[in-house]
Amino acid sequence: MNDSTSATSPGWLRGPLRPFRFGQYRLLAASVTLSLFGAGGWLIALVWQVIALGGGPGAVSMVSAASAGGMLATALLGGVMADRIPQLRILRAVAVVRTLAVGVVVALAVASWLEVWHLVLVALAIGLGSGFTYPAYSALLPSILPGRDLMAANGVEGMLRPMIMQAAGPAVASAVIAAWSPGAALVVVCVCEAAGVALLLAMRPVPLRQERPAGPEHPVRSAVTDLRDGFVYMVRTPWLLATLLFASVLILLIMGPIDVLVPFVIKDRAGGGPGDHAIVMAAFGIGGAVGSMAMASFRMPRRYLTVMNLFWGLGCAPLVFVGFATHVAQIAVAVFVVGICFSAPMVIWGTLLQRRVPPHMLGRVSSLDFFVSLVFMPLSMALAGPVSAAVGSGTTFLAAGLIPAVIAVLAIVLAKMPKDELAHPLDDRGDDEDGSAGTDDEPRNEAVPPVEPVPVCT
Repeated sequence: MNDSTSATSPGWLRGPLRPFRFGQYRLLAASVTLSLFGAGGWLIALVWQVIALGGGPGAVSMVSAASAGGMLATALLGGVMADRIPQLRILRAVAVVRTLAVGVVVALAVASWLEVWHLVLVALAIGLGSGFTYPAYSALLPSILPGRDLMAANGVEGMLRPMIMQAAGPAVASAVIAAWSPGAALVVVCVCEAAGVALLLAMRPVPLRQERPAGPEHPVRSAVTDLRDGFVYMVRTPWLLATLLFASVLILLIMGPIDVLVPFVIKDRAGGGPGDHAIVMAAFGIGGAVGSMAMASFRMPRRYLTVMNLFWGLGCAPLVFVGFATHVAQIAVAVFVVGICFSAPMVIWGTLLQRRVPPHMLGRVSSLDFFVSLVFMPLSMALAGPVSAAVGSGTTFLAAGLIPAVIAVLAIVLAKMPKDELAHPLDDRGDDEDGSAGTDDEPRNEAVPPVEPVPVCT
């Protein structure tokens, strides 16, 4: 790699900020920041716009379900497209559609023609587009950054999500709604989205890292074949299959208790209210931001598969204390630690996919990862209430805190991860594993040959 960029960059562009040496990444990160800010504001503005139209909880649920259903419908297709179409084009197209969709809502609101069914359709359109975003973003990063900077970039994204989408965006939108109206908050969202589009348009074209040869096969049949190949790769790659199965169980075990049961623990055992719930959720988000940035400050661990899975498994242990806590501060500290331990290994995971999955397969594998989260999160929320009613909240949190550690150890052992991670080091002690990255004026677009997966362990 030509290190001229790093040699001339300011001293503060080190550690987790080192990806900002590259102009392409600066534009992408700024666009992502604006998009996350807009997404956070959209969530708040949407609820209060529904209320302003006379809708109740059922209407809010319908709009939210439309968005979630849209993402679920396109998550796997988004991975196929990210391996076929230059990812920057996908991000631009989705951002334009999202901006236009919010703009339509603003126009209808200004004209006093807005109805709840309009919001349902717009939420569905935004959800459909969101299914394409994560695979395209994940597959784009290795094309504009060197391998040794991917972990820092994933850490920045992991920090931005809770701080911008879950905190700053909703806070500003709430203030605008209180001062003016939900429509005014939607205008702010639309402006942010439009600015994000402008930044994406300012980026230089980034072709696929591996061009696909044109073939006579029908596009639909070809897309189905690509999707099947993604599943085959997952099944034949033990570390990937074991981690995704573990992640599925992890999400099923912990997300429902955190999102559904924590408010009742705060109310019934700690004597708290909505303000205390907000503090606890903020603690979880801040913990995630701290964990992401802390992990981004380090090199990839030599035992990256073991560290990642144990972090997730053992990091759930503080949930045991949540089920028996009698003070809000105890709950806040516990979920703060869980937030750190949940988000820190996500930085390893995103970097691991970008560095070990073959470039022509990265979009599909990223979409499988995204799909797992989408499928098991609502299922976990649906099961949390009935399970808690049957066995008690204390027992539910006990299971959520202890079972993940057992499954993490099983995943590590059965997939032979210690042997695999030593055979495929990613600790950056030498040159970048996947080739040179180029300078700020010379992005990484080289084709990388496919990597043969490790045979499935028996």
